[in-house]
This record gives sequence, C-alpha cells and structure tokens, in this order.
Amino acid sequence: MKALHTARVAAVLTVGVLALTACGTDNAVTPGAGGTTAGSGASVTGTLTGTGATSISAAMDAWKAGFESANAGATVQYSPEGSGAGRKALIAGAVQFAGSDAYMKDAELASAKAKCGPDGAIDVPWYISPIAVAFNVPGVKDLKLDAGTVAKIFRGEIKNWNDPAIKASNPSAALPDLAITPVHRSDNSGTTENFTDYLAQAAKSVWTDAKSGDWPSALPGENAKGTSGVVKTVAETAGAVTYADDSAITGNLGKAELKVGDAYVPVTAEAAAKAVDQAKPVAGRSASDLSLKLDRTTTVAGAYPAVLVSYGVFCAHYPDAKTVDLVKAFGNFVVSDAGQKAAADAAKSAPLSAALAAKAKASIDSITVAK
Repeated sequence: MKALHTARVAAVLTVGVLALTACGTDNAVTPGAGGTTAGSGASVTGTLTGTGATSISAAMDAWKAGFESANAGATVQYSPEGSGAGRKALIAGAVQFAGSDAYMKDAELASAKAKCGPDGAIDVPWYISPIAVAFNVPGVKDLKLDAGTVAKIFRGEIKNWNDPAIKASNPSAALPDLAITPVHRSDNSGTTENFTDYLAQAAKSVWTDAKSGDWPSALPGENAKGTSGVVKTVAETAGAVTYADDSAITGNLGKAELKVGDAYVPVTAEAAAKAVDQAKPVAGRSASDLSLKLDRTTTVAGAYPAVLVSYGVFCAHYPDAKTVDLVKAFGNFVVSDAGQKAAADAAKSAPLSAALAAKAKASIDSITVAK
C-alpha cells in the first residue's frame, strides 16, 4: 500500500511538472473556458495541485468537496506528504500551493523567488488546531502534565508511567508499572516543529534542543511517517505516547491536559484559538505574509499552548490570470466562514478569528499575475 501511495504521489507531481514544462509556466492548470476573477461570484475552472501537511488531511477533504461543489469545472489535488515536502515542492515549482504547519523560513522564501517571482511566496493562516499529547495506557484516559514532565517523557528521562513526576499531578489515576515508548514523526513535519517549539519555550531547562521540523536523532523511541502513522503506532503499542493534531486522535487513546499558569487546560479548539490570539507577527516579512510567532509560555486562562497554525503557502505571483483566479478562489473559500466551518466540522479545528480571516483574505487577494 505504501508503494502504491508513493507511486500515485509521484504520478501527480510528475503530471504537474510536465504540464509546467509544456505550458512554459510554473503551474499545471487544465485549460478550459469560464475562468473568472476571484471574488466575482462566478465559478472558476482548472486543476489546482498542492502537497504538504498531513495534519490538515480531514480539513482538506472538506475544503476540496465544498470548493469543487461550487465550481463544477475545478479540481483540487492534494497529497499529504508532510509540511517540509510541501514547501520543497512549491519552491521547485512542482505544485501551485503547499500546506505547512510551519511558516516558510527566510532561506526558503529566498529560494521561492526563482519560481514565484521577485516577491517570492506568502504564508496565509488557514487552519488552527491543538496538538494533543496522546497516550495508550490501559485503564487511563485523562492525565494532567506540565511542560517539564512532557519534555522528560519525550527525552526518555521518565521511563515508566508510574513515575513519581506523573503521579504528583495525577494522584487518583491508576498508573501502571508500564514502560513508556515515545513515538515521533520520521518525516520533516510542521507538527514536530510546533511541538518542539512548545517544549523549547515552556520547558527550556529540560528541552535543550532548538525547535525543528526534524525530531532530534539522539533521543530514544519509535518513529512513523505522517500523523496517521504515529497515531496508528501508539494505538497498537501499550505504553506508547505521541504528539499529533487533535483531529487524528480517535479510539481508546487518552489525551493529556497541559499546565498553563496554575491550571490544567484540556485539548479543545477554543483553547487553541485563545492561544493563537496571543501570537505576534513574525518580523521582517512582507505585508502579505501572515506568519505568526506563538507564545508557548502564555499564562492566559484557558489557552492551550501546544497549538499549530497551518498555512496555505502560495506564490505572490503566477504566470497567468487563469491560475491566479483559481488560486484566489480556492484560498478565499478556505478562509471564508463556510470553509472554516467545513474544517471545524471535519477536523475539530478552530475557525480563524474575524480579524485574522479578514487579513487572510486580503493576503490572498494580493496575489497577481507576474509582470
């Protein structure tokens, strides 16, 4: 199955690259009449190709269905290969957009200029979700953990579920003498980058590694590819624990409440949105780039700091008006009330605030035809 999936992904990207070459542009758009200015209310046509974050898979399925229903001649193809893979594909010109749980690095923005023009690429927030610390401990569904304890668990410094540090904040839990198996992503992952950013900020005396989309290779534990991979591994392994987008946590897995100030906050979309409200713009970016720096040490009541903001990463310029119209139409659907509700229903995500949604729309509307 993995080989078949890989072959299909390669086929999609190959078709995109061949179309780019044949058309003499950086984009693979199916020709057809009816392409109109985004936002005019008329439908658009063509094929939009993207790849990237696995965390948004459920939301993307809902977005594709809603957008294609409103635009009978339009198709969205999206391959969930990980945030890092998505950004690399956009920079290479193999896709027209990327999904990423981490905003583009400065070096990536510079590299994107070769395919996206002198203004490079832009990061537009379109999905907000908490990262759950999920575990498979027989008989235990709820745990309260502070950031330092979480960091020690994933560093292998706390080795058993009945460790005194876990017992201290969970005195009534029936914690078994069971070995802990940390499970992390094997691929470059925006979820990993957000989770390690949380640990690096909130437990900096324990988590001495810098935030990164790649898990520190020296640490113990198992690994698996993609959100579904780590969740499946934990579900099949008694004593295992992982970090993953909350929408993917199903079945009998428990989820930890994280300590914020003097209280413990459960995993909810509302708590994730409250944490994002404390974010600041990343300095040095263009007016159309909406990258956010999250405060993982917030003490605001009810905020859940292990949160990810997933971005739609687009070129600032595309070679033709048809592509621009298609990109704008899809992007604007995603950040609209209807698009955000579709994602929330499908993936338990938090809708963008009205202010952030307005900024996202303005950013998408800034996309133009290359001169």
